[in-house]
Amino acid sequence: MSQRTDTVKRTIAEVVAERKTQMSPGATFVEAFAKDGFDTSVDYDVTITDSLTSSRRKPRYPSRNMLKVVDLSRDPQDYYWHESPPRPDDPAVDGADLRREAANHFHRSPIPPLLTTTAWVQVPDTLWEDPVSFAQFIDYRLVVRLATAENHTILRGDGGLLTMPDLGRLTDPGPFASTILAACNEVEQMGSTADGLIINPADYYRLLGSGSLMRDVEDNGVFIVRTRLVDPGTAIVGDFGHGALLFDAGRSTIGFAEPPPGTFAEPGVALRAEIWERVVVNLPTCFFVVTL
Repeated sequence: MSQRTDTVKRTIAEVVAERKTQMSPGATFVEAFAKDGFDTSVDYDVTITDSLTSSRRKPRYPSRNMLKVVDLSRDPQDYYWHESPPRPDDPAVDGADLRREAANHFHRSPIPPLLTTTAWVQVPDTLWEDPVSFAQFIDYRLVVRLATAENHTILRGDGGLLTMPDLGRLTDPGPFASTILAACNEVEQMGSTADGLIINPADYYRLLGSGSLMRDVEDNGVFIVRTRLVDPGTAIVGDFGHGALLFDAGRSTIGFAEPPPGTFAEPGVALRAEIWERVVVNLPTCFFVVTL
């Protein structure tokens, strides 16, 4: 592979000037590439999925936007608090018949090890000779791929919300027309508020097209995330604002690397991006995985 071109040398100043007030991940990488070529590896002191912006008239939010983020690089801590439901052999607790959460147990636990979230892209041949397009490719393709991988970490990966056994499961809508509404009620019966819903786009549009449920839920202040990472027929409802945390290392890396076999359909120049994070649930009794 060739090193940086004269074109990169001449125009990198233009890219930097356009973004000098707040360098995007792509612009920062392109600036480093002008000096180091294909040996470039950039460490960021932020989690770059937070930089994800969009000009869409209809926003589509990643799962991290649902959670309270704790940046461990700026607010270091070793422990977190959480609750667990009562055990069958617990003594009676005054008022628990009306205030279910009064019977919960309180805990202090070490923050579990952060998980590595990785995304890969192949750089189209010679794109690196156009610094503006190269920066845009990183900002709007690599970072988007990383956000998708982050959804997997938060939802389906080891330690993700869908793998947590303490979250409630709800299949019966009871007196309500929907398990989503039944779960919202259950969260409020625990003294909290269901402020978030994570749902597959197929179910979102099915429900949107067959009645007013999705509009009613959004109008009632529930923040909705649509993602393929939740299986069709399943959704997560809970008190995301008070009942869960995303512990975040507050750093990221982007660099050229050799991808594992099977990553791409053909050989080519590859970029890897990585972040480190872990979701925990403080109030598992205020979350439900529902069957729609």
